[in-house]
Amino acid sequence: MASSALSRISNLRRHFDPTNANNNKGGSDGFFGGLIKISPEVSEALSRGDAVVALESTIISHGMPYPQNLETAKEVEAIVRTSGAVPATVAILDGIPCVGLSLEELERLAILGTRAQKTARRDIAQVVATRGNGATTVSATMFFASMVGILVFVTGGIGGVHRHGEHTMDVSSDLTELGRTPVAVISAGVKSILDIPRTLEYLETQGVCVAAYKTNDFPAFFTETSGCKVPCRVDSPEDYANMKLKLNTGILFTVPIPKEHSASGSTIESAIQRALKEARDKSITGNAETPFLLARVNELTGGASLAANIALVKNNALVGARIAVALAQLTKSWNKGRISLLMCDNNYTKMHLVNSRKKGSL
Repeated sequence: MASSALSRISNLRRHFDPTNANNNKGGSDGFFGGLIKISPEVSEALSRGDAVVALESTIISHGMPYPQNLETAKEVEAIVRTSGAVPATVAILDGIPCVGLSLEELERLAILGTRAQKTARRDIAQVVATRGNGATTVSATMFFASMVGILVFVTGGIGGVHRHGEHTMDVSSDLTELGRTPVAVISAGVKSILDIPRTLEYLETQGVCVAAYKTNDFPAFFTETSGCKVPCRVDSPEDYANMKLKLNTGILFTVPIPKEHSASGSTIESAIQRALKEARDKSITGNAETPFLLARVNELTGGASLAANIALVKNNALVGARIAVALAQLTKSWNKGRISLLMCDNNYTKMHLVNSRKKGSL
């Protein structure tokens, strides 16, 4: 037992002891500071300052059955690439955090399904220490994306304050992660199984900017509007790119589900209420509640909610990739201008030194 404990501690130190880390973004061995395995494609894109989009893996392992989950994952990555960015699906495999998965790794994760542990920020240490397999949620994906310098992350919908959360204190770690990790999260809002007004209040307390794409309404995952308004409207990817102000918090950038895939609000709400009652009757709580509710709502709607889920993720990927491209272009332009300014300053200094020498002042 002592040997096993020492092994777990050693494995944790191997990944997270900063004294063993170097400062490069992905060396020849494909590891970031010895902590995170970065795919060659993602590493090269980051080194060039190209657009990269982080993708979570919980939707693959816990969101839908195999092989539909694998096909959806490949299609989402293809949308990101077609839009000019590099996809970086995040997961923990055999205790190694990975940013950017190969096709074989994607398939492995899809086949593992729910045998891969649903991994939020709090679970990272345990999954790494036991050399386990983890499908990252929003909070864990944001954490790893920020570590390697990825600024844009696409998901379906974020977690939030659960209904009756004022009694249970069940609040997703996604919200606190948004309050402390400078990554833009592109989603279709908050899952409609949650308490959306209280979620927005919590995000305000965390200092998180909440923006909506081409609308003033906060979307509710399966439907285009939740009945809540957003404090910030953005009408183009370029508008968003100009919002990066290094505030050390995330930005929640919400994109309504495409109109043709928007489910009937009353039908979905009826299914949600029934699923919530069943969850309470079965005492299903914590991180097991959301997967149960989504699966049950899908059953009650005859598969319509799953089809809508896939459609909104693909749409988010399209918008998120465009945002990442606009942000990369703006950053490169800013860096180019900064270099030009430095060169001008340098030339001015050289001219000043030459003139000073001619005048004999030096």
